[in-house]
Amino acid sequence: MFRCGIAYPRCRWILPLLLLFAVVFDIIAIAATSGWVDDSKTHYANMWKQCRGPQDNQDCQPLDFAWAKAVAALMIIGLLLLIIAFIVSVVSLCTLRLSLLRVVGLLLLIAVVLQIIALIIYPVHFNKLIYEGQYNYSWAYGFGLGATIIMLGCGILFCCLPNYEDELTGMAKTKYLYTTD
Repeated sequence: MFRCGIAYPRCRWILPLLLLFAVVFDIIAIAATSGWVDDSKTHYANMWKQCRGPQDNQDCQPLDFAWAKAVAALMIIGLLLLIIAFIVSVVSLCTLRLSLLRVVGLLLLIAVVLQIIALIIYPVHFNKLIYEGQYNYSWAYGFGLGATIIMLGCGILFCCLPNYEDELTGMAKTKYLYTTD
């Protein structure tokens, strides 16, 4: 006999684990000192400063532009919303308060909007500020983008999860895709 189904009570911890990964990715993106922009080690910039010159003698200046402060604020607010959503998701899945799952989804979607705005503003204004050729966006920018993509997927799933309340609580009868009778 071949049985195939989804065990919701065991799989419900995957989403908070993904949110934990998104928190780590966001912290890496915000705290990265090696830069979001890298031009063959002669010019690099992160959310906080930009540096020019050879690796051993660099001239670093803070990014004191309004758009840079806005990017930092949006990324930090997105991270705070993500941390709150992670805590609420763990609490709601531990106590099976499934009414809080849509709140988690809404928090994540708001954080996604804020971080997408920040991730668009930064390269547009950076390239407008200093155009000296082709700039490559490094792994730190990629971690920020990765965290945003994970948050988008988790936000959609958290909004849909309350529809499967019986499956999450273990009260539903297991449905098999294929049975031999």
